[in-house]
Order: sequence, then C-alpha cells, then structure tokens
Amino acid sequence: MVVWVVVNPISGTLNKAEVIGRLKASLESTGHSVNIVHTKKKGDGVELAKDAIRHGSDIVVAVGGDGTVNEVGAALCDTDVALAILPCGSGNGLARHLNIPVDVDGAIKIIMDGNIRKIDYCTMNGRKFFCTFGIGFDAKVSLTFSKQDHRGLAMYVKSAIREYINYAPSHYKIATGELELEEEAFIIAGCNASQYGNNAYIAPKAHIDDGFLDLIIVHKGTPITRAFMGVELFTGTIDQNTLIQTIRVEEVTVECLSSNRVAVHIDGEPLEISGPIKLKCHHQKLNVLAPGKDDNFKPFITPMNNFVKDTGIAIKNLLKPGSHSEY
Repeated sequence: MVVWVVVNPISGTLNKAEVIGRLKASLESTGHSVNIVHTKKKGDGVELAKDAIRHGSDIVVAVGGDGTVNEVGAALCDTDVALAILPCGSGNGLARHLNIPVDVDGAIKIIMDGNIRKIDYCTMNGRKFFCTFGIGFDAKVSLTFSKQDHRGLAMYVKSAIREYINYAPSHYKIATGELELEEEAFIIAGCNASQYGNNAYIAPKAHIDDGFLDLIIVHKGTPITRAFMGVELFTGTIDQNTLIQTIRVEEVTVECLSSNRVAVHIDGEPLEISGPIKLKCHHQKLNVLAPGKDDNFKPFITPMNNFVKDTGIAIKNLLKPGSHSEY
C-alpha cells in the first residue's frame, strides 16, 4: 500500500522530525511504501495531495493543523483515496470530532488500525469545508485577528473583546427550499461537525456522516445573555440556550440584508465575500481513517473528559525533551 505524508513543518510546536520518523517506521514495519513531502506555502497541501492521487497513493496523511488537514482533505473528496490525520495544530477540529487522539502515539495507532470511515463534506459557494462555516460575530473576530501583526491567545482575546463591545447583529434571509425566514442574528453557523476546535461545541448533536448540516442561528439577545453562551460552548450545552435555533438541512442559502460585503469563515479561515451564500452537504464523499462512529455526546461529561485528556497530553509534551523544537 502506498502512503504519502504531507507535512506542514511550521504548524504547532511538536518536533516534526521525530513525529515523521515514528510514523514512517510504523508504516514501513507493516510493508507500506512511504513518500514524505512538505508544504512551503498556503495551498501546497491541495497540490501535494493531488500529486499523491496521480502517483497511485492509497492513503494521504496530513501532518499539521486544521489548514493542512483541510487542504489535503479538499483534494481527496470524491476519490477512493483515504485521508489520515496526525494532528499537530491548536484547534484540530476535524480530528477531535472523529475521535482521533491529538497525541502522536494515539493518532499513529488510528492510522495503523486502517479503519476507513465515509464522512460528509460541505461546500460554501463551491468551496469545501469539513467542520464549520460561520457568518456574524465569530467570522468578524477571525478576520480582525488575521490582520493583526502579532498572534497568540492574548491577541485573539483582545480582538474578540473589542469586536464584542462594538459588534451589531445583522439581518439575514435564510432559505432551505421548504422554509424561508428572515432573522436578526449574532451568528449563523453551518455545522458538519460538532465543534469549532479546541472542544468548543457549537453544534453538540451534529453528526459528520448523516447527510445534513446543522444550521445554528444565534439570535441577537443582549450582551449579557450572549456572554453566557461562551460558557455553554465549552460545556456542550449551547443548544439548550433559548437564543439558539437549530435547523437540519441538506442545503441552504443565507443572505445578509444589512450589508453587501460580509466577513465569513470556513473552518476558521476568514474571508470577505459578496452576495448570497449557498451551503450544501455532500453525503459520505470522503474516506477517512478514523474510529467507526461518533461517540454518544454527553453534555458536561464529554467536554470534561476531553479537557482531562488534553491536559495530560500537554503536560507530557512539556516534559518531553525537545518537544518544542521545529523541523
């Protein structure tokens, strides 16, 4: 079996040389032919994955963060080639939803197990995404943050607070074919998976192989009532908030009536677009190496279990010699 490994050498803080070495040794020990390639700039993941398809690869492993995973996955949609994920980013939204461990040993075990699962992917005006689309406050924060000279958690929080103070909800038209409505909303999210990443559950009941998007409408509320949702996002109870409306759809069109040009994000990547936005779910069109099915999500319990796992992995990585060197 031919395996291509697409590596983003600057993602995360793990020592990529060690990670790749362990993955290569595991694959070759079972007779796999391994080819390792590296990204150099944005968009390389797509092109390298297409090269893998042309060269007869059976599996393409994405070693990096959400951006790398999304680029590789986008190239593999609607093919028989399977995506494998060795998560090395900060959010790791798709890996987390698929129960792929965010530690190296656990992720390699999933790859070696070889279980192929068929999952959905979605498109926003034809552009592929795997976890979430957003328009409104979250997209505006992502766009503002992307324009800052300095990054990091402190700068993100600063951007979020600034936008939260000044942000005014917008008026939207939503059409599903069977339903048409106009809403003033703080956020509208189209969710293929349950979370943004980092165990922030925007759609706790979403499943990634059911052929539907969970369209989450966060109504405008007040600054105080919206603030509580920040806690509920990490406890997995946000869908119980009275400001939240969920519509399960195969496809939907969203149009902002307050402004012609708006900020959106797809899987956390911000951009500005004009005109109506068409979201569509493509049922089970991507093969992924992952455990067989979604876990039965339990509010509070599932987020807490994941928090404990993440804390243990973080401590292990901090104590490991050389864990912060770059490849």
